[in-house]
Amino acid sequence: MNRLFDTAAPSVIDEKMLRKAVQEQGPQGQAGRLAKEEGIQYNEVIQLCLELRNILKIGHLWEFTSLTKLQLNNNIIEKIQGLEKLTNLVWLENMDALGNLQIVSVGNNLISQLDNVIYLRKFKELHTLNLAGNPICQEENYKIFVAAYLSDLVYLDYRLLDEQTREKACVEYQYALEEMRLNELQEQKEIEAQKITEQELQLHKDAFVELLNGPHLFDSMFADDADAPKLACLPGVTTLLESYKTQLVALCMQMFEAGLTQHARRQNEVESFFSCSREAEADNQQRAAQIAADFERSRRQVMAEMQKATDTKLLEAQASKYSDEISQLCDTLMTLELQLVDQLEDVIKDFERNISDLVGGFTEYVQGIFAQCRDLENHHHEKLLEIAVATLDRVAKNELEEDLPDDVRMLFVDKDTLINAVSASHDTHLLKIDNREDELMMRINSWMSALIKSIQDEEVKRNRKRISEIHNYVDFVKDQLEEILLEEHQ
Repeated sequence: MNRLFDTAAPSVIDEKMLRKAVQEQGPQGQAGRLAKEEGIQYNEVIQLCLELRNILKIGHLWEFTSLTKLQLNNNIIEKIQGLEKLTNLVWLENMDALGNLQIVSVGNNLISQLDNVIYLRKFKELHTLNLAGNPICQEENYKIFVAAYLSDLVYLDYRLLDEQTREKACVEYQYALEEMRLNELQEQKEIEAQKITEQELQLHKDAFVELLNGPHLFDSMFADDADAPKLACLPGVTTLLESYKTQLVALCMQMFEAGLTQHARRQNEVESFFSCSREAEADNQQRAAQIAADFERSRRQVMAEMQKATDTKLLEAQASKYSDEISQLCDTLMTLELQLVDQLEDVIKDFERNISDLVGGFTEYVQGIFAQCRDLENHHHEKLLEIAVATLDRVAKNELEEDLPDDVRMLFVDKDTLINAVSASHDTHLLKIDNREDELMMRINSWMSALIKSIQDEEVKRNRKRISEIHNYVDFVKDQLEEILLEEHQ
């Protein structure tokens, strides 16, 4: 094995190493200089060789999502890891088996644990694995272990896995494999369930009503209320809180369901807008392309005739006519683009009006629900204050039969202390309601503003690009005309 143990310290795959490797192995010459100026896009790299670099640990490869071949031979790698994102890998030398990975070669490293083989089970397309030269190959059951845990493997260390080895592997590791498959199935179910949960939460966030489909708002109101647990000990408050929670959660559910409905309507409006815009652009581009194609056929014929012309006056007449046709082409294409700009401007204005109406209607509805939440909190505050004052009166007369904790009795030192505690609790609850309303309003309005700005910016960019394309083509045909005239005068 060729390693530089005595001359180089063990290293890990880091940003510096990757950048250098990509530059060295990427396009050279002018293409390489352009790639360097534009920046290295790791997600576009297809092959990467990291041999003979004294690598101890794999890392920083998650951006190489298009990688199909990775060579890691002749390093000091002890563990196969960090390859989960390389779903397009087909050939992995010294570690070639991720996602669609078919060939894994991790020869001449320091891999010594059979568990590293189990790591490769997640790469279902793996059919070739090379671990030759690693300490793991000295394990007594190495070949059978690999055949058992990588049942779809065809070649191990570039040798065909025979049926006898496969049968022996199935028998020897039968129970261990069954247990592992059950565990993997359970893990997969948990992953899928978590994915569904995350997708649902993302949908709720996109609708700006996340965590409103339950008691979250109610719980958050009391979580930061230091006096809430004490006030909850007062006679009759438990029943009051249960009623309050039920009503508040019902209001939150109304907002949640309305939010999802309105989100679907906004999405339909957005999709309808982009569909209409694309249709208008496609129709305009088709007309422009036809005009350009007709001119191009005429242009080639005219250019051929002008190149054959021997009469100077005739050539000048042809050139003048051709110049007028070029100007006419430019005017026609510019007019067509102007028509598209006007059309898209109307479409954008309609969209802005429609989306503003949808957002405005939803925010108005939400404000009404939050107002009901505040009314509910005010009602709860009044009832709680009544209970607190009545309890204070009973405490003063020694008529309170319930046994209150010492910290609760401290609230009944005097009326001001008690009222201040109830008022502080009320203020905390109102602040939570206000903050949730402000957050929802700010986010949905920011979303709308950003969307509209993005659409407007993209239209400006599209228009400038199209005008530039027209001018470039017109300049090109004018230059050709000038070249012919210049040749004629020489």
